[in-house]
Amino acid sequence: MTTFPPDGYQRVASTLPGIEVYAPVAEATEAEAAVVQFKCPRCQATTAYSAEEGGLRCAHCGYYEPPSTPAVGKRAQEFEFTVETVSAAREAAGWGTERRTLRCQSCGSETSLPPGRLTSTCPFCGSNQVLQQDAPDDHLRPRFLIPFAIDADRCRAIAREWLGSSWMTPKSLKTAAGVTELTGVYVPYWTFDARTSASWRAQVGHQVTDRTYDSSSKTWKTRTRTVWRWESGHVARVFDDLLVPGSDKLSSHLLRKIQDYDTQALVPYAPSYLAGLLAQAYDVPLESAWAVAREQMRDRTREACHGQASTSQVRNFSMSLDFSDESWRYVVAPAYVAAYRYGGQSYQVMVNGQTGAIAGQRPVDWTKVWLAVAAMVAPGLLLGLLGVLAAVLGTVMPPSLAVGGGVLLVALVLVIIGGVFAVMTLNKARGMDDV
Repeated sequence: MTTFPPDGYQRVASTLPGIEVYAPVAEATEAEAAVVQFKCPRCQATTAYSAEEGGLRCAHCGYYEPPSTPAVGKRAQEFEFTVETVSAAREAAGWGTERRTLRCQSCGSETSLPPGRLTSTCPFCGSNQVLQQDAPDDHLRPRFLIPFAIDADRCRAIAREWLGSSWMTPKSLKTAAGVTELTGVYVPYWTFDARTSASWRAQVGHQVTDRTYDSSSKTWKTRTRTVWRWESGHVARVFDDLLVPGSDKLSSHLLRKIQDYDTQALVPYAPSYLAGLLAQAYDVPLESAWAVAREQMRDRTREACHGQASTSQVRNFSMSLDFSDESWRYVVAPAYVAAYRYGGQSYQVMVNGQTGAIAGQRPVDWTKVWLAVAAMVAPGLLLGLLGVLAAVLGTVMPPSLAVGGGVLLVALVLVIIGGVFAVMTLNKARGMDDV
């Protein structure tokens, strides 16, 4: 007995009243077939990735699913800079699972959200001027990622301890509301491998001391001069997994401080690692990231060439540089981000989701800072005042004159030392809330 409609057909809209129309079911595209739904097989609730356990965990019934992809680390596949490899990489686009994009109208960042997650706040700047839309599927899909290894509770503890670790911050900062609202986000990175080979040539300065006899004063005198000599050398360096951020919407200053990722933990990308978490697609294209990486490699190779010189005095430096064995990967790495407000100002914190390294902005209690600066320079100033009084009294009591001069000398030394520490303290305070 045949069924109606036949297998492989489905009912479609008809433009004629009373007429039913059936058409073949459209085959799913490769991208659609790759979309994964994260539903618990036991209770059908939504599952999420657990950083503590390294797999999918259902918060409703406790079902656990271990990760299906083992770590590959340095063995993770790399790609050459050819049209064929880039074209092949573009065949796998999107995230491989249904996502929504949160576009911030304030800082410009775009964050990918899992389905069903409702949010009206940007995790990077705290703005509520955001729009949700379908996630684009024209970006390269990451081939590898570094999984979260630190869960949200431990991350909050790290953040609270860091926020209260400096005497320069307000006493109430550690317990301020909203400070610990950290969000797990996969951040895009490009990794690059290359070999550099450089030949260099420069004039290197050497200090030479001449000793001459002065017949008029019948004494020996010395004079130091710089003698410049040409030197040359060759440097070869190997760069392995040089990380370049794939987003220009995040603070490069903070990213540099926390990006001590261990690429030995790289695993093949699977959509399950993104379950319940946010992710960012790259907005820095491969070509631009490679230009940044080459410049960093060039600078480090130049430093190595300078290091071969026999002294640190170098002039007329020239270097010829060649690159070889160039390859790249597109990966995503774990981070926790938070934007919090204190005293009417907005501040940002970022935590490495693998190592726990933390960086961010902290408000400064300038009353404390200025009191500390005053305490640093006060001893020298007070001692100098005593020295001046002793010198004045020395006009009446001559023995005190020598004492006053000695006190002034000690006071000057103390003022210089206190001033140096005061400047260092002020610079550190200014840098705490600067990104």
